[in-house]
Amino acid sequence: MSARPAPPEVDRIAAGRAAVAARQARATVKRAVATRIRTALDAAQVAWSDPDSAEASLRVSELLGSVPSLGPTRTGRVMEQLEISDKKRVGGLGVRQRQKLHDFLVARQGPAPSKLVVLAGPAAVGKGTVSAYIRDHHPDVQLSVSATTRSPRSGEVHGVHYYFVSDEEFDRMIADNELLEWAVVHNSYRYGTPRPPIDAALAAGKRVLLEIDLQGARSVRRVMPEARLIFLLPPTWEELVRRLTGRGTEGVDEQQRRLETAKIELAAQDEFDAKVVNREVSQAAAEVVELMDAPFRAPSSRQG
Repeated sequence: MSARPAPPEVDRIAAGRAAVAARQARATVKRAVATRIRTALDAAQVAWSDPDSAEASLRVSELLGSVPSLGPTRTGRVMEQLEISDKKRVGGLGVRQRQKLHDFLVARQGPAPSKLVVLAGPAAVGKGTVSAYIRDHHPDVQLSVSATTRSPRSGEVHGVHYYFVSDEEFDRMIADNELLEWAVVHNSYRYGTPRPPIDAALAAGKRVLLEIDLQGARSVRRVMPEARLIFLLPPTWEELVRRLTGRGTEGVDEQQRRLETAKIELAAQDEFDAKVVNREVSQAAAEVVELMDAPFRAPSSRQG
């Protein structure tokens, strides 16, 4: 029998490139699970719905080993418990094995993280600064842009910091049900959250952060009870006063009005699902993002 001819050089190069691309795709999935951008359950479900996906080509041990805190030893014990061979790939599991892996991941993961998170707090506590830090350092989080009837402050950009609109345009958005919530803030200007971009982002599986005031947070809670509400606190009342008066963007009367409003808002902090103290911006931002990834079940009182 004659020797089998070697494949053409061009075929070997193409196969090598395909293998590298496949390894990179699997590494991306594992990294997303390890950093909590995705859950292992989500990756498994993609594998079972698309046999040609990178998720399907992952070994089950690789997927489990990517889960934060499992580690190699515990992964081995779980594989034995599930009676799944170390060589098995996620997409190659049979019906019973898929169910076992599914049930394990559901039990371990607990309630799914809330994709919609609301960040609220008193005036000058730093909501905008913390949100901007998250926007710049966590591009996987989509920051909702509010609409407002006030004029832009120095450095603020339309469509980035706010949508600066006229009273007539704001009226139209209300009439067309384009706002998730809206309110008059500090007895002066109106602020609102455009809903279409949020619905589109959530439908695409993205995490969305809303930075709004207390009234807006309460409105979102009524309309979308699955949202997680986070209250941003100042280190002390004295620090909040210093931050507000130090901004130099409001007159004395406006500052006093905002301080009175801040006292009322601080008294409502226990209505929220979590609290974060803004001592340092990067740390506060990290805590907010960590809460976005944590399992969450909306209180039953908010379901009706």
